Amino acid sequence: MASAASRQLFRAATRAAAPARRGFTNSSSSVNASARAAFRQGSAGAGRRYYSSETPKPGSSSSLLWVGVGAVGVGAAAYYLTQNGSASAAAPKAAFKPEFKDYQAVYNEIAKLLQEHDEYDDGSYGPVLVRLAWHASGTYDKETGTGGSNGATMRFAPESNHGANAGLINARNFLEPVKAKFPWISYSDLWILGGVCSIQEMLGPKIPFRAGRRDRDVNSCTPDGRLPDAAQGADHVRNIFYRMGFNDQEIVALAGAHALGRCHTQNSGFDGPWTFSPTVLTNDYYKLLLGSKWQWRKWDGPKQYEDKETKSLMMLPADMAFVQDKTFKKTVEKYAADNDLFFKDFAAVIVKLFELGVPFPENTETYVFKNLGE
Repeated sequence: MASAASRQLFRAATRAAAPARRGFTNSSSSVNASARAAFRQGSAGAGRRYYSSETPKPGSSSSLLWVGVGAVGVGAAAYYLTQNGSASAAAPKAAFKPEFKDYQAVYNEIAKLLQEHDEYDDGSYGPVLVRLAWHASGTYDKETGTGGSNGATMRFAPESNHGANAGLINARNFLEPVKAKFPWISYSDLWILGGVCSIQEMLGPKIPFRAGRRDRDVNSCTPDGRLPDAAQGADHVRNIFYRMGFNDQEIVALAGAHALGRCHTQNSGFDGPWTFSPTVLTNDYYKLLLGSKWQWRKWDGPKQYEDKETKSLMMLPADMAFVQDKTFKKTVEKYAADNDLFFKDFAAVIVKLFELGVPFPENTETYVFKNLGE
């Protein structure tokens, strides 16, 4: 299992090499050689407080004296309340109102856990945290105003058991210690903040964040079928994303998240990563779509593509729709040629996704978090 320090060094080297790779050509040689060499498919990488009390010992000959004193005390209290209208003894505590520093503390806790736990997949829980935030948000329906990140309804069946959400129990469990340490934050905000933190810590752009999502109960679970089916083509992709309110350019920008992570046969049936650096966010997803040669993989699983050169990468039918459809392909070409443009558009559209259907109060502050170590 690679150390967290060496993995961070690899990620930094991969991002530093991105400007040099922007001179993109339609050939498989454009893939970053060092990333390919470094990548190894399938790598694994309060005290409880006790309280006591004692029963006072009963009095004897002084009992009548204490009764008299008590009567005087009651009379005095009655006079005080009559004169002042209320007792001023124990004013209730003001409700806790989290500020930027509190949310930054949550961010830092998630980032530290990401560094400490590099045993998942290719060395990071980051990609699956992004997927959790994505799937929690992608259920939104603009016609009915239902779904979206406001609610965290994936905590409940049947939504937690939807096929598209298979494996996300790993991300939800990863965030449980953070919730225990910061019980004031809603699951709805925590899941989105986990995605924001992961994108930034995987060398992606800064993602602005607004707090204020509230958790809902099981009655708000969304029906199955609202998330994209990776086995489908362009028409299906448009139907899913148009329902949420996205246009074609935004759809392609969101798809760039496939630079991260991998598919698992036990979850989706598909298998493999999209890129050679699945824990670093770059525009390599678009470069590989255009510059590599793809063929159908010969195996017992569902239909998916593999790259002809290494046979270690995969693309899904929905991914290939972005180069088969002329309108989609124009945006793919723009992002393949310009990582900065991709980052700018990705940051804007992922914020839009994360905020779909959230009734933020007017003048809700927008936070931009510092990366761990900044």
